[in-house]
Amino acid sequence: MLFGLWVGRGKQSSSDYFLGNRSLPWGALLLSIVATETSTVTFLSIPGIAAVAGGDLTFLQITFGYIVGRLFVVFILLPLYFRGRPFTAYEVLESRFGKTSRRIVSALFLVTRNTSDSLRLFLTALVLQIALGLDLSVSVIAIGIVTVLYTFFGGAKSVIWNDCIQFVIYMFGAVAAGLIIVRLVPGGFGEIVSSASSLGKLQVFDFDLSMMKPSMTFWAGLVGGAFLTAATHGTDQLMVQRYLSARRQSDAALALAASGFIVMLQFALFLMLGIGLAAFFASADHAAIGASLKSDQLFAWFIVHYMPVGLLGITLAAVFAAAMSTLSSSLNSSAAVFVKDLYLPLRRDVTEEGEVRTSRIVTVLFGVLQIGMALLFGLLGTNESTVASVLKISGFAAGPVLGLYFLAVFAHRVGQRAALGGFLLGVVSLSIVAMGTPVHWAWYALLGSFATFLWACLIHFLLPQVLRSTAPGNT
Repeated sequence: MLFGLWVGRGKQSSSDYFLGNRSLPWGALLLSIVATETSTVTFLSIPGIAAVAGGDLTFLQITFGYIVGRLFVVFILLPLYFRGRPFTAYEVLESRFGKTSRRIVSALFLVTRNTSDSLRLFLTALVLQIALGLDLSVSVIAIGIVTVLYTFFGGAKSVIWNDCIQFVIYMFGAVAAGLIIVRLVPGGFGEIVSSASSLGKLQVFDFDLSMMKPSMTFWAGLVGGAFLTAATHGTDQLMVQRYLSARRQSDAALALAASGFIVMLQFALFLMLGIGLAAFFASADHAAIGASLKSDQLFAWFIVHYMPVGLLGITLAAVFAAAMSTLSSSLNSSAAVFVKDLYLPLRRDVTEEGEVRTSRIVTVLFGVLQIGMALLFGLLGTNESTVASVLKISGFAAGPVLGLYFLAVFAHRVGQRAALGGFLLGVVSLSIVAMGTPVHWAWYALLGSFATFLWACLIHFLLPQVLRSTAPGNT
């Protein structure tokens, strides 16, 4: 928070507040990209994937797709954002299809982003409640206020540089936890590897071709993960705002491409923590406790009960750092989309100073909204499985939005009416697949983008014929 106050000192323009005056180095953007996509849910849940009975390292396969998807964004979508000087990802859609497309996708981003991130805030507050015994509402408000304040004063510079600090903190916490697990398991690292090998937990590759398999496969990770990353990192303002903050396109490309390999190493570390936790909870002293906990609770329980004083504080700080890096980015990107895509097109007389003032007010309002929604989830007694389901539903738009960008790049004749029709039908089609079939979630972005693209092309070719056949004088 103090760092945000320092960064935000003096007069700021809208370019300063939203994009750091387009002057941030690629190294800072690299760590910010990784920290932003690493939420508390990621930090606590991925170890649990490998720790539970039957768990292994196959989840790492999705990072192969993450790398491929980033390279697609670098070569295909990133040049779109460096034509002119846009502030948001959705200005590209207006230049291609028109104002309505930009406003609809911007509004959809605001709804899904603030809903999903209020849920992340709720889950992080649960950890703070367990660790410190605070009331859930106090936990939500405390995390929310600190995040809102440093985002309010410092804008994008504060968010991105704080992301770098938070990346170091949560990676240090993860490494420290891993070393303590090795020390506590009788036989140390050798016993952990031996036990994991005997249980089949060291398996990385699964070449099963089925799209219905509930666990991660190589093809779901490579193909599905590539489309998922192309959607989240190529069309979501949360990430695009970082590229636009770079000094030049080459810096943004370097940061984005390198981030895929950092995420792979990070996921490998988190999964190996899970391998260690499996050995820890296999001992007679902890077997009963391990059996009573859900997969997402294993790492959190270990942190609270077995990290020594000092390291416990740093590791808890790592949990909150993972959350706040995502939440602060959410607030700043939401304010940018609201002001640039929805507010300013209706108010042409706003001065630069007035725009920054409005942006800060909107940042606070989105912060209050996320805090309020997180408190509501607590009152409703939302559980983790419900949260996971809601997050999955809120992510339905990622694939169809990617489909719109495919239309912008590869289908130059398709107009706004056909594109929006395809987008709507793409969302409907993906919803039917997600709620009516056991297709693995990693395929959702691919299916949603292709459904949108194909529906839009079909409408483009059929609509003129329908209009001609229904014109007066035709039978």
